[in-house]
Amino acid sequence: MPVPVAPGRWPLIGHTPAMLRRRFEFTSSLYAHGDVVRVHLGPMETYFLTSPELTHQVLVTDGGKFRKGAMFEKFRPFVGNGLALSDGVHHLRQRRLMQPAFHHAAIARYAGIMAGAAAELVRPWKPDEVREVDHDMQALAVATVGEALFSTELGKAAIEEARRSIPVILKYGMIRVLSPAFVEKLPLPANRRFDGAVDRMRAIVEELIDRRRAEQADRSDLLSTLLLARDADTGEGMTDEQVRDEVITLLTAGIETSALALSWLFHEIARHPEVERKLHDEIDDVLGGRQAVAEDVPRLVYTRQVVDEVLRMYPLWILMRRVTTEVELGTVRLSPGTEVIISPHAMHFDPRFHDHPGRFDPDRWAGGRAKELPRGAYLPFGAGAHQCIGNSFALTEIAIAVATIAAKWRLVPVPGKPVRVKHTTTAYPSRLPMTVVPRFR
Repeated sequence: MPVPVAPGRWPLIGHTPAMLRRRFEFTSSLYAHGDVVRVHLGPMETYFLTSPELTHQVLVTDGGKFRKGAMFEKFRPFVGNGLALSDGVHHLRQRRLMQPAFHHAAIARYAGIMAGAAAELVRPWKPDEVREVDHDMQALAVATVGEALFSTELGKAAIEEARRSIPVILKYGMIRVLSPAFVEKLPLPANRRFDGAVDRMRAIVEELIDRRRAEQADRSDLLSTLLLARDADTGEGMTDEQVRDEVITLLTAGIETSALALSWLFHEIARHPEVERKLHDEIDDVLGGRQAVAEDVPRLVYTRQVVDEVLRMYPLWILMRRVTTEVELGTVRLSPGTEVIISPHAMHFDPRFHDHPGRFDPDRWAGGRAKELPRGAYLPFGAGAHQCIGNSFALTEIAIAVATIAAKWRLVPVPGKPVRVKHTTTAYPSRLPMTVVPRFR
């Protein structure tokens, strides 16, 4: 059957202007045109899915008929062939080698790092001072991932470079995704910034790996896990290039996901006093004034509802997949090489599956309500073989950080300082100044 074309297509450049100017608004409106909608990124024709069933089919049921698409290839100069971009046998091997670093016992060990980093973050806070909370939450994510991933002075330098360069790479990388291919070859300032940030990140991570290989020591961190991992069938480990790609992938995902979730969480609970009160009551009841530990996370039930709602409202914008074997998606037959777009954001804001999607409502996750959603309607960490390997790490980190901070502090919006949303691969706050107020004086 004919596939409808999204409105707003321009000659030659297609829907790129709409995707850049009205990102979330544009993609969230496409469900009104059908389950599959044609979207043109420059001259490239893609198929945008608005159905959770088709989304689940691409990511899970028929996942083997797809590989990472054009969007991910634009980031290949940065993350190489790490888990975020790899496919097939290589992806399965790498995931198997890395999995021990994210087992339950390992995450329980990292919980102490998470709680300690959060406590250290708030230690210098002064009553009624204004903090740039988005900067603080990024610093917290940097400290947490840094100590879990590295444990050397050079490791700290790598983390600082990640803090400097990753936002640049994500911003200008997404512009490349949505623009015709020739644009990335032009001598534009955006291209120079992207290429420079990539070069700096790769250089410092490679230096770090060289140093650690020379040490031949197990520091009981994630980097040691990668360097010492051996394939159960062949006994082979990762090459330095593979380790570099996985380290950069972990840095990117580990810093941005947690920092943004924590920033938006404190923004939202400050705007919803009843949610904040229920959150504080639960934290007080569970912790009783002591430091949070891994065993507390399952008991922080309402806290998890708040986190789930934040992840619903501020998810990844789009993902792309490329067809490798002829496949039918609903009434549409796609041939190999066809590009498919999936939008976690559009799924999370679809009123057919989420009542009043623009409303912040943690109670939508109470009891077994999440199980009533169709598969594919909620994708905070993706799904299928390519689901984020660090999802349990991130959820534990966010819960412990929230419990540690909110046990002692309230974060209050600054009057006259509205928070705007900036769009890249996901939603960023333009800035997030908040006044820190002690809960107990």
